[in-house]
This record gives sequence, structure tokens and C-alpha cells, in this order.
Amino acid sequence: MSTVPITVHRPSPSGGRRVTVHRHGRDEILGLAYSDHDLAVFLERAGVPHPDTVIDDPAWVEWRGGRAHVWDAA
Repeated sequence: MSTVPITVHRPSPSGGRRVTVHRHGRDEILGLAYSDHDLAVFLERAGVPHPDTVIDDPAWVEWRGGRAHVWDAA
């Protein structure tokens, strides 16, 4: 299990990436992001401070199954 609270999952076949946050002992789906802006909005709604800078911090965000900031279909 990862200790990083935010996970950006691999790109989906139709584009976009599922975003989850681990809190209260479980993973919660924040939504399907299609851009860095979408990701920042999800993080802001989840109460993450400074979401625009957090997305590049590996202590906060783990990018799985693809390079960071790539949103195209798999």
C-alpha cells in the first residue's frame, strides 16, 4: 500500500485518468481528470493546500501507469 495520499491512475482507453485520495483508512475516487487543471480542482475540493504545486510533489501525488501530466488515451 502506498503512503502517498493522492494517486493519479493510468490513462484510460477513452482518455483521462482516475484520481483517488487515501483518507480515513480508505481510497475515495475524486473523479476522472483530463488535465492538470482538472486535477488541481479535484485536490482543492478535497481540501489539499496549494493544489497547483502539490501535483509535482512525490510526497503528495503518485502518478501510476504513465508519465506525469500525460492525459491522452492509453
